[in-house]
Amino acid sequence: MSRLDEFREDPAHMLWQELGDLRAGMLGISSAQDAMQPMSHFPDAAAGKLWFITSDETDLVRHVGTGDQAQFCVTSQDQSFFACLTGAIRQSTDSAKLDELWSPAAAAWFEGGRDNPHVCLLEMTLSEAALWAATGNPLAVGYEMLKANMASDTTPDVGEHVVIAFPHAA
Repeated sequence: MSRLDEFREDPAHMLWQELGDLRAGMLGISSAQDAMQPMSHFPDAAAGKLWFITSDETDLVRHVGTGDQAQFCVTSQDQSFFACLTGAIRQSTDSAKLDELWSPAAAAWFEGGRDNPHVCLLEMTLSEAALWAATGNPLAVGYEMLKANMASDTTPDVGEHVVIAFPHAA
C-alpha cells in the first residue's frame, strides 16, 4: 500500500506514526508575537496529547502561563507528510509524567539534570490537526505536472489534505 493510500485510509493513524518517528517540530503560542520555536515532542496518542520538556525561564513558557492555545507543525523526513496541530497548552505539574519522559537527551539541556528547578513540562491537548500527504515519487509529480500543463482544466494530483478533530479536546 502506498503512503497516499495509507493516508486516505486512516490519516489519524499516519499522524501518530509520523509523530512517533520524528523528534522535533515547531511550537508557537497563539497569544505570543514571537516566532515558532523548534521543540522535541513526546506524543501520547491514547490521550490525544503532546508533551514538551523545556525551561520555565523561556519566553515560550512565559506566554503559556497557566494556559493558552498553541500550534505545533511537523514535516516528515522525506517531505511527504505535513501536519499543523492546534490545541490548548499549559504547564503541567505531573511529576510522574516528567519522570516517564525524562532521558539523557533531556538532561543535556539542564545543569543538574532532572533536579534543575527550571525544568518545566508542557502539556498540549490536541483539538484539531490539518494534515497533508504527498507522493514521494518525483516521477509521479513530474507526470502530474505535465498533465496539468497540457489540460487547462487539470491540476496536479500529487497529494491529499484533511482536517481531523480530536475527541479528547475539552
